[in-house]
Amino acid sequence: MRYIHKKPEPTSLTKWNAKRGNRTPNWKSFDRRVKDDVYENLLKEQGYTCAYCGIKITRRTCHIEHFRPKSKYPHLTFTYTNLIASCQGEDEDRPTRPVHCGHKKTNWFDEELMISPLDPNCASYFRFSGAGDILPSHDPNYTNAAETTIKHLALNIDKLRKMRRFAIDTAISICEGLEEQEIKLFIHSYQNMNEQGEYTPFAAAILYILQQFFI
Repeated sequence: MRYIHKKPEPTSLTKWNAKRGNRTPNWKSFDRRVKDDVYENLLKEQGYTCAYCGIKITRRTCHIEHFRPKSKYPHLTFTYTNLIASCQGEDEDRPTRPVHCGHKKTNWFDEELMISPLDPNCASYFRFSGAGDILPSHDPNYTNAAETTIKHLALNIDKLRKMRRFAIDTAISICEGLEEQEIKLFIHSYQNMNEQGEYTPFAAAILYILQQFFI
């Protein structure tokens, strides 16, 4: 999980919220043009990766996720700081069945146990294995929240484990042919967006393993 630094909300959303006043309309009635602006902003600030699993996402392969579910926190339905972009989380063999991330989480939420990608410290809750597993960090104070978040987002299903392992193995194989200074630069590149404004998918897992291996 990578920390998401929220940027100012789209001007169109600010105006739309001002216009609706104290009224909280149904999410389905959200103005399409304003919603498109929100999608664009979310994708850009997340570097086109899912807020939870880190998979690459596009406008067609993501949905707007309410971190605090709108069913339980209706007053936050159109609050930009409560909105993030999550992958559709669907099984490749059964595309109508959501199995991870926002669609798996659905209406579950716990203020103490759900780790937020909007928390600057969120990455400290997790560690990764070379096999692609996501695990609680070694800090016992983080174990319960990490295990609960992993469970409710289904972040350790085979699909994600295999994708993380492939990304990790690819990065390691590249490093094996580089000099020490080149490796440091290579590792540093995973911390930033590329020229297209995109983060590398599964960068958190790759960074963790590379730092264990080479630093």
